[in-house]
Amino acid sequence: MTLLPWLQHTIETFSEQLKTGRVGHAYLIAMDVAYGGEALTLELAKAALCKQVGVTGSCGFCKPCQLVEANNHPDLYRVEADGAQIKVDQIRALCQKLTTTPQQGGRRVAVILNSERLNQASANALLKTLEEPGKDTILFLQANSPTRLLPTISSRCQRLHLEIPSKAVVKQWLQQELASNEDLTWCLPVVGGPLAILSAVESGRDKALVAYRKGWIQSLSSGHLCDSLLNVNEKQVSDALKVLYLVVHRILVKKQEMDPMLRAKLANFAAKVMLLETRLSVMPNVNSLALFEGLTIEYNQLMS
Repeated sequence: MTLLPWLQHTIETFSEQLKTGRVGHAYLIAMDVAYGGEALTLELAKAALCKQVGVTGSCGFCKPCQLVEANNHPDLYRVEADGAQIKVDQIRALCQKLTTTPQQGGRRVAVILNSERLNQASANALLKTLEEPGKDTILFLQANSPTRLLPTISSRCQRLHLEIPSKAVVKQWLQQELASNEDLTWCLPVVGGPLAILSAVESGRDKALVAYRKGWIQSLSSGHLCDSLLNVNEKQVSDALKVLYLVVHRILVKKQEMDPMLRAKLANFAAKVMLLETRLSVMPNVNSLALFEGLTIEYNQLMS
């Protein structure tokens, strides 16, 4: 897979900073992994270590680039969550490594993925290094949900302009990657981003999502739960509820002439669906059949 086209401008901006010596010491990459946040962060790290960085980023041919490609660069440090959190011992170990002399004679670069998973202790352990990282040291903090990052961390990081692609751009990119004219952008809110759609196609999850969409349209129309929604297991309930929300949202968009009171009730119903989805993690032994039948009945009573 080639570099995502919507990342190129950010890479070019950072490359210009490197070439003119105006590079910062800490950057927050506020982009979800499913939109290329991890890929972008690693590409920026590679550019920061490159000996011959160009207008469009790393050269790809120098020794540091080759070491990065082989996941073997001694001055590139990568931290990810250990379980649900990034723990204080991980950050202390990173900060200690960043005080050592670069083995390749260039920069030392740290990448912290899903940085919103820093807990209070690990965030506090990182503060001093963010303020005074040392000479030729750059930290990149990638965050799927930047609003969850502690203000003390985000305020100490520079931000590069990030482009979130439009549906049209994503559609064109997916059609090129999949060699298909099928428009899968409708399921972006379900899976989270373009890269997640690729994974969904590879796993067959996209076919299940299409089946849920057809199933909900048929069930809401007839008032009876159709076959594709009868045997949804616990791991699939979240997807099915997200698709239901999209189906109801589309009804709201298409039927602009709907009575305002009914529109308000339908909007509340959609909100209830998403609330149920967010509560799934604390709902033991979800009876999907009963849940879906109840929602189908509620929708039809609301619309009758």
